[in-house]
Amino acid sequence: MGEEKKDKTILVFNCHEAWVYQLGCLGCGMDIVVGLSGRYHSGWDERMRPMPTNARLVRLDEALKSKDEYYCIVTHNITDLLDVKGRNEPKIIMLHTTLEGRVEEEKGRRTPEEMREMLRRYIEATGVRAVATSAIKAKSWGLTDDIVTFGMDEAEYYPHTGEEAAGLRICNFIESRRKILMWGLHEKAFGGLPVKLVGHNPGMAGVKAAEGWEDLKRQLQRHRFYIHTADPRYEEGFNMSTIEAMAAGMPVIGNRHAGSPIRHGVSGFLSDDPDELRKYAKILLEDRERANAMGEEARKTAIEQFSLGQFREAFWRAIETARKKFHHEGHEEPRR
Repeated sequence: MGEEKKDKTILVFNCHEAWVYQLGCLGCGMDIVVGLSGRYHSGWDERMRPMPTNARLVRLDEALKSKDEYYCIVTHNITDLLDVKGRNEPKIIMLHTTLEGRVEEEKGRRTPEEMREMLRRYIEATGVRAVATSAIKAKSWGLTDDIVTFGMDEAEYYPHTGEEAAGLRICNFIESRRKILMWGLHEKAFGGLPVKLVGHNPGMAGVKAAEGWEDLKRQLQRHRFYIHTADPRYEEGFNMSTIEAMAAGMPVIGNRHAGSPIRHGVSGFLSDDPDELRKYAKILLEDRERANAMGEEARKTAIEQFSLGQFREAFWRAIETARKKFHHEGHEEPRR
């Protein structure tokens, strides 16, 4: 997708910087909506990612008043869709979580059936295209076969050294997501071991976000292994930070999950037993060479399964599919 995309511009709501950052590979212009309620950072958090070079930040009222036509609008929830209901352009809603995970995060305010039906009706009425970030999320919602997993540019990361005999986990708002993240398993398995937590977690002593993208990459480079645990009922066997760690050459330790990209004993270790996980962590803490070798296998998997090129092609297909659906179903109205 080359020269012909440079004159196109998409509008995207800022869900979290790491995911939006990868859209920079699309090669088109990008307006990013910031100043949204419910966010711990009102603008663009440079600690997570630098601004994509082809992007600019806009407030919602600016986007709504713009006379320019967006090639596609990318949203992340019903609130986003309602915010841009007055914009008459093709729209995508990204399904970043499983339906069950979303219900858990909302603490049961709506049943899974209510939430699925609400989104289904909105999609049918407006011509919005649903796109899931993994197969398990697509299956959970039952609303789309369009899947675009995130992508990583391995060239952005420094060669892994594993010089620091400590594990690493990157996660925001852990306290409100303990059940989804199987935090009890994490604590039993890794409590008392040298493990660094990085992220925005108010109330957790000694835990803070990285100072910036450069600092985050250096931490991925230095630490011995990465940790990911998540309840298979609510979440995938990996998240964006897991794939970042793999791309940086880190082995991963976590619980078993049918969708995990980790091969047990090859690119990391998987177990549902906290004592076994603790044993595996100690193995990698004591054997830097083995950790580096397993991390190289993890890096190969990240390149094969989560390349930025694959993401770019898949996301452009999703955009064009959304446009065809929008025009075919006759949702266009004259712009005022």
